[in-house]
Amino acid sequence: MKNIEALINEGGDITLGAIAAIDCAATAADGHNALAMLVRRDGETLHALLKRLDKAVGRYYDTGEPTDEINPP
Repeated sequence: MKNIEALINEGGDITLGAIAAIDCAATAADGHNALAMLVRRDGETLHALLKRLDKAVGRYYDTGEPTDEINPP
């Protein structure tokens, strides 16, 4: 999970757990921006959720676009 590791090494953080009415979510932020906010899918393992979070952080680093499953457009 190189992207999560890079984020944390640069002072960012990730959070796992309940957010409002969502039973389980994973978020990543760099102190200024939310890079990714993912909702755990039915039957999804925590490991799989973390892998998706790592990919979403990598996508943010590549494109500058955050992934937001919590606040859909």
